[in-house]
Formats: sequence, structure tokens, C-alpha cells
Amino acid sequence: MTGSTPRDPRPGWWQDAVIYQVYPRSFADGDGDGVGDLAGLLDRLPYLASLGVDGIWMTPFQPSPQVDQGYDVSDYCGVDPLFGTMEQFDKLLEAAHAMGLRIFLDVVPNHCSSEHPLFQAAVASGPGSPERAMFHFENGGDGGAPPNNWQSVFGGRAWSRVNPGSDSGREWYLHLFSPEQPDWNWRNPAVGDYFEGVLRFWFDKGVDGLRIDVAHALFKADGLPDAEGTDAVVNGLRSNPKVSDQEDVHEVYRHWRRIADSYSPSRVLVGEVNLAPGRAARYTRHDEMHQAFAFAFVKLGWDAAAWAAVGTELEVARRTHGAPPTWALENHDISRSVTRFGGGERGALRARAGLLAILGLPGGAYIYQGQELNLPDVEVPLHARADPMWTRGGVSRDGARVPLPWTTAPDNTYGFSPAAAAQPWLPTPASWGSLSVEAHRSDPGSTLHLVTTALALRKQLIEKEIFSPNDASAWHVHDTGLLICERGEQILLAVNMGGEPSRLPGGSVLLASFPLTPEGLLPPDSAAWILKDQP
Repeated sequence: MTGSTPRDPRPGWWQDAVIYQVYPRSFADGDGDGVGDLAGLLDRLPYLASLGVDGIWMTPFQPSPQVDQGYDVSDYCGVDPLFGTMEQFDKLLEAAHAMGLRIFLDVVPNHCSSEHPLFQAAVASGPGSPERAMFHFENGGDGGAPPNNWQSVFGGRAWSRVNPGSDSGREWYLHLFSPEQPDWNWRNPAVGDYFEGVLRFWFDKGVDGLRIDVAHALFKADGLPDAEGTDAVVNGLRSNPKVSDQEDVHEVYRHWRRIADSYSPSRVLVGEVNLAPGRAARYTRHDEMHQAFAFAFVKLGWDAAAWAAVGTELEVARRTHGAPPTWALENHDISRSVTRFGGGERGALRARAGLLAILGLPGGAYIYQGQELNLPDVEVPLHARADPMWTRGGVSRDGARVPLPWTTAPDNTYGFSPAAAAQPWLPTPASWGSLSVEAHRSDPGSTLHLVTTALALRKQLIEKEIFSPNDASAWHVHDTGLLICERGEQILLAVNMGGEPSRLPGGSVLLASFPLTPEGLLPPDSAAWILKDQP
């Protein structure tokens, strides 16, 4: 095992932990090739520790052809030379633990790279072989038609010919994402055995948890029947119930939970389960995963009624299945909240308020890198876009993945890379320096300072048992557009989504995203934590 694993005396520490998502290729470039790496992340670990987060989640850095920026994995138990070496990862893990930071990694069990040795062996072995049974190979219909009408989330059909040079060949393989990402066949027990080895490899190293990519997919409907809806680029896997949320998948996570619990301390499983709250919560029953992202919340706009409706749904799901929500407003797959909430100064105020809001809600929270800097989406030039979703489906996620600005230096990377480095893998805009870590540190009113203050206060409230992850939440909206979430017995969360300053309920304001008016009103596009007056 690498290094010592941080221990928290509180059982279930993850239930209210705040985790910082690192997108390694855009976080910090240590070797100057224009791509972020493990050396850069290791160098910047003190910054993450200074924020007050409990740990970091790293998106894939394993060997990959990088067709989908690492989510096309060719070796689940290695490190891509683009990012460094396993020795560097071991040093990173040890250093993080020494700073009290836990490390969560991505595991991608729905699909792999078409360059994965097991898929290459399957193609070479031919129909009916045990190697082929690890994936979904099917004969197509008459006239060269694919086996069914399923669509890829990235655009186009979800099937590709085994022999792409043949227009008449009947053999196809399934890929819910790009053709370079064939889906595993989870109805074959050999696939489950393979991934048990993957989990144990990283858990044995001392990794604290795994975030499970597209956790609700894995099993497809028996017989692979046609879908009724085909708008997968817009609605993702939700457009086709035949490819996800099959009952068989739950036994996988029961088995994985037993594996996670066999370690001391127990490792944590976090699911990317992009389903309605009631369905997603089923993946966090007591013997399955520890957490699942509250996806119904991640994609919200600036709408008090929608926030209250989704918050109420999530509370019902918590009461039904027991696990508190895991809150987030951003990740590497969606538009940043500054842009999603209207852009410009107003979008920045709203994003700042939204971030304070999720840090005040009961349960865990995830911050996406740069969210603490209030970064907006970047309009990446067409020629520079790298997202396969853009080339196949006309939707680009590159704008939320532009390398992080660290300094105000007027160079081409703003401290992302060493001096005289290669151009960053996605271009940085000229305004990037004014949004950098350095710029935020010099401004006591910055979002970075708000985040560090909020996280420190959050820890104090947890220690005093004023914040509990199991606090019930009650949501309502005033006529003025003031959103109120009552958490537990002592705390109110207020977000002014109306157009005028709003009077707050009685109590003491512990923290606000923007100063109150001289009359003590909460300005529009602002949030506050309030300690209720006690009788």
C-alpha cells in the first residue's frame, strides 16, 4: 500500500465531504508540453489543501489514445506517459495523504478503448469466441443495416462495423459513445472478474475511492431491442431506457461495496448516475454505492421554482433510501455556471451565490476546478476543438475544459505551464490572467476567498453538530423570488433569485455571497447562510 490513508474519526465522513474535481490535462503542466500532468498536480497540491477541501477526484490519467480525453481507457491499471509515471502517482498519493487530502480516481466500466488488448483480441478471435463474449458483437440486418436503431451519445449510430472497409459485412460492435469506445458485455461474468481486479489494484495502492463513470449503463436490455427515442446527443442515455438502469446493475455495486468495505478504512464508491432523483437514489441503498451525484441539480438554470422542486425531490429520495444528496453545479461535461446562469457580471454573481448555496446544503459537495475562480465557458475556436462530441454530434464541452489560469503573467499560459512551454492543448483567452488564482488571492472580496471562508465555516458547523449530513431539508419560494431551504433545526439557506433586494427570515447571517444592503436586505443574485433565532 502506498503511504498512509487519512483517517477521519467520524463514521461516514464522505456524507458531508467537499471534493475538488481535478481535470488533470487542464490543471497544471509540469513538463511544459502544454498538457497538464501528475507533476503539475503534485506541485499545486498545497493550493488544494489551502482551500479546505477534503479530497480530490481525478478524471482519467490511465493509458489511452485520448480520443475522448482519457475516457477511452486502454489499460485500467497504468499511467499514460502523457501524464507521467506510476512512480509519480505514488508520490502524489503519499503527498496528498500527508496533507490530509483523500484521492478519488475515475473508473470507466461501461466501455474501454478500441485499443484495449482484450478488444483487440476479440476482433482477432472471430465470431463465437470467448474473447468476443467480453463485448457486444452482433450480426446486422439485411441490406447492411446495424443490429438495432440505437444512437450514440456523441452522435450517429451506436454500432460500427468490425470490418470498416466492408459495406456488406454483417458483423457490428456496440459503442454508446465514440466508435473508439466499445461497450463491455456485463452479462458475461468474466467482465465482472476483470473489473474486480481493477478495483483491488487501486484500493491496494491506498486510493480512497472511485468515481464510477456512467454507472447506470453497464447492462443492456435482453435481446438488444430497438429504442423508441433516438435523440441521444441532447438527452444522453436517458433517451433510450434499453441501454441503462437495468436491474442487473445493482448486483454489481453490491459486490463492489463488499470489496470496498473489506478495506480499512473502507473505500468509497461514487456514482455518475444521470437519472431522475428517485431512480438515482436506488444506487445508494445501504449495500450499494456510498454516493451518487444529484444530476437533476447539476443542470439547473437560475430558477427558484426549479431549484425548490428538485431539492424537494432529492429530499424525498433521501428519506426513501437513506443517502444524503451529493451536490454539484459544474463538472467537465457541462457548461460552467457563470455562463449557464446568464454570463457577464450577472452570471458571475449568480455562480458565486450558487456555489455558496451548494456548500450550505446537507450532504456532500463537489467543486469543479476553476469554479472557485468563477471561470466562465470559453469560446474555443473551431479549429482547436478536441471534443469527439463536437466532431460527431455538434456539441462541444471544450469551453469548460480550458487550462486553469494561475498567474496574471501576460504569457500564453498564465502560469499553467513553465516558461517557454508549448502552447496549451486548448487555447487560453486574453482575459484569463484577470481571473487567475493570483488575481483572486490579491482581492479579499474574490470568490476564492469566499470559498475558503465557507469551507472553514462549514467545518466549524459540522464540529458543533449544527450541520449534519442527515439534516432534513424543506424548500419553498417567496413571491419575491427568494428561495429558502431550511436544513435541520438551526440553519436557513437563502438565495435571492428575484429582481429586487429581499428581506431575510429572522436570524443571524453567518455568511453571504455579497454584502447585504444598508437596510439588511439580501441583494438580487446573492445567497446567505442564516442561523435561525432560537426560542
